[in-house]
Amino acid sequence: MRTHVSVQQADFDVAALQAELQTDAAAVGAIATFTGYVRGGQGDSVISALELEHYPGMTETSIEHILRDSAQRWPLLAATVVHRIGILEPGAQIVWVGVSAGHRGDAFAACEFIMDYLKTRAPFWKKESGAGGSRWVDARDSDNARAARWQAQGE
Repeated sequence: MRTHVSVQQADFDVAALQAELQTDAAAVGAIATFTGYVRGGQGDSVISALELEHYPGMTETSIEHILRDSAQRWPLLAATVVHRIGILEPGAQIVWVGVSAGHRGDAFAACEFIMDYLKTRAPFWKKESGAGGSRWVDARDSDNARAARWQAQGE
């Protein structure tokens, strides 16, 4: 399986990333992707910016491990993760996950698995800023519950 991981400040081009997953066109039966964006929030929880920090080297290694785990569970052809860092405004792209496989079920499942594990295992730290000041974002129970379902299916 071919993998690519990028942790970067710059925005990314979704169409170009998807095209890279189609390099083995004869074998690709499905591509599943996910693009995550900065939410602006509502009411008292409106945010003006999201700051993402990471531990260089450790973060990329952690994501590569997640991609290897996905390849052990499903017959994938390629998997890519691009994750932004720095200060991002509402509406900005944060993360892109793309997976190619021979069949759609494998592509959908692997893409969701990768995203669930990125939310719970990759070493990123998020700080939201808004009218009420700034606060570090804690892990959400709902994200941990989503990731836990994969453990029941193979860990």
